[in-house]
Amino acid sequence: MNNFWFGVFLSSAAGLATSLGAIPFLIFKKHINEKFIDALLGMAAGIMLAASAFSLIAPAIEMGGLIRFLIGFFLGAVLVDLMDKYSPHEHFLKGHEGMDIKRLSKIWLFVIAITIHNLPEGMAVGVSAFSDQAYNIAFAIGAQNIPEGAAVAAALINTGYKPMTAFLISFLTGVVEILGGILGAGIVSISQAILPYMMAFAGGAMIFIISDEVIPETHLRGNERLSTYFLVIGFFIMSALDVILG
Repeated sequence: MNNFWFGVFLSSAAGLATSLGAIPFLIFKKHINEKFIDALLGMAAGIMLAASAFSLIAPAIEMGGLIRFLIGFFLGAVLVDLMDKYSPHEHFLKGHEGMDIKRLSKIWLFVIAITIHNLPEGMAVGVSAFSDQAYNIAFAIGAQNIPEGAAVAAALINTGYKPMTAFLISFLTGVVEILGGILGAGIVSISQAILPYMMAFAGGAMIFIISDEVIPETHLRGNERLSTYFLVIGFFIMSALDVILG
C-alpha cells in the first residue's frame, strides 16, 4: 500500500469512528443532559489539542524548522477562519454564522458547519501517512471522533431531529474526514517537500477550530468548569497514548 492509499485508509477508519459515538443515540428520543454533551466536547477538544501539539506541530518543526512551520501553521488557521467567516453554517448554540442564505435548510447549515470543523482533521490524518506519526494521528482523531460524534447526535436530538437523522449527520462528519484525508494525502503525494508545511497547516487549522469553535461551544451553558476538566482529561489520555504508541 503506497502512502496515498494508506492516508485514505487511515482517514476512513478515523472518520467513521464518529458513527461509534452516535450509535447509542439511535434509541434516545428524549432531551439529553447538556452537561453530558459539554463534557464529551471538552474531552474531544483535549484529545485534539494534544494530538495537534505532539503529533503535528512538534514533528513539523523538527522536519522543516521554524520558518516553514510558521508559514504552514498560520495558513492553516487563516484558511479555516475564512471558511468560517464566509460559509453559511449553523452552530448548536452560537446559531447562524457566515452569509445569510435563507434557501438553505438548517440541516444543510449543520452539515456545512461539520465540514468546516472536520475537513482539517481528515487532512491531518492523510498528511500524517507520509510521516512516522501516521498511527498516532489516526488513533487520536478516531478517539476524539467518538465523543464528538456522540455530542453531535445528542445535540441534534435536543434540537428536535429524529435519532436516525442525528445518526446520519454524525456519519456525514466521518465522510467529510475521508474527503479531507484524500485531499491531504493527494497534496503531499505531489512532493514530499510539502510535508512539513502540510503538517503545520493541519496543526494550525485544528488549533484554530479548538479555540474558536469547540471550547466556546462548551462554555455557553454554564458548564465551562466541567468541560475544562474533561479537556484536561482528554489531553492527558492522548498524551499518555502518545508515549505508549511511541
